[in-house]
Amino acid sequence: MVLAGGTLESWLAAEAEPEPWVVETSGSTGRPKRVVLPRSAVLASVHASARRLGASGQWLLTLPEEYVAGLQVVARSLVAGHAPVRVEDHGSFVAAAAAMTAEHRFASLVPTQLRRMLEEPAEAEALRSFHTVLVGGGPVDPALRRRAEELGVRAVATYGAAETAGGCVYDGVPLDGVDLAIDDGGRVRISGPTLFAGYDGDPALTAEVLVEGWYLTSDAGRLDEDGRLQVLGRLDDVVVTGGVNVPAPAVAARLREHPDVRAAEVLGLPDEEWGNRLVALVAFTGRGVALEELRDWVGAEHPRTWAPRQLVTLGDVPLLANGKPDRLALRALAEEAS
Repeated sequence: MVLAGGTLESWLAAEAEPEPWVVETSGSTGRPKRVVLPRSAVLASVHASARRLGASGQWLLTLPEEYVAGLQVVARSLVAGHAPVRVEDHGSFVAAAAAMTAEHRFASLVPTQLRRMLEEPAEAEALRSFHTVLVGGGPVDPALRRRAEELGVRAVATYGAAETAGGCVYDGVPLDGVDLAIDDGGRVRISGPTLFAGYDGDPALTAEVLVEGWYLTSDAGRLDEDGRLQVLGRLDDVVVTGGVNVPAPAVAARLREHPDVRAAEVLGLPDEEWGNRLVALVAFTGRGVALEELRDWVGAEHPRTWAPRQLVTLGDVPLLANGKPDRLALRALAEEAS
């Protein structure tokens, strides 16, 4: 990882405030953005994370370093005085975990990685030896959390973005110094010391989302009775079908709870009759499940109008390099199946 001729290690240790670090967003919904992160924001995130977890130590890198999640894994490990261990240097997660030397070991995964590792006995056993596994970059379904707990893996769900120097809300609770609010339209807003300085080369977009010290996210959310954040999905993930507003992430989360569903994503496609129709893209564990059964499954928990009207069966959900679902590829698959 290099910036203007220096490594991340030298950038973190520089006596004077260095030039900001620039990371790109994943571009999962379109054009990637170049996010400018001051060192103070990165370090604020590193220290707040350690305080919340109750320990610091060595981190295992399973994510691309060019994205903010990978950047933070490396930074947390270096600030704690340990070189991070990279899975790619050891051939497997199990071998990389065995190469770690610190008392407290940590990893950061996306939900798909955690799900797959829990299905592999050797990898699940290795995960049990970690102090904490952070899980972010997408919704962490209750069934996945339960499975991790059953296997003795301490998993903490994180929420954040490149614009907040990575995860800044742990299990629904903001890190120390981070403020959280929901505006009248249901949009999640974040402020605090971990915020980015702007988008490189795009002052207009910066002005749209960085307003009076608040980062205006693209996510809809609510606070539960305990004041914990519940992310409902992207604001543009609401599909209007038959005149009904349907939150696609909530439907996908319900589908993932089906015992025969391994992974699922939901999106809307234009439809002459419904305006938009809800499409379920599903990977099954074994036997396939008919659309009508999945509609009944969704309807048992949510309004029947939320039930998908089309099923596309996948071998697995296509992913970006950072492990997040590739929304553009999913849309292309849904359109092709139509």
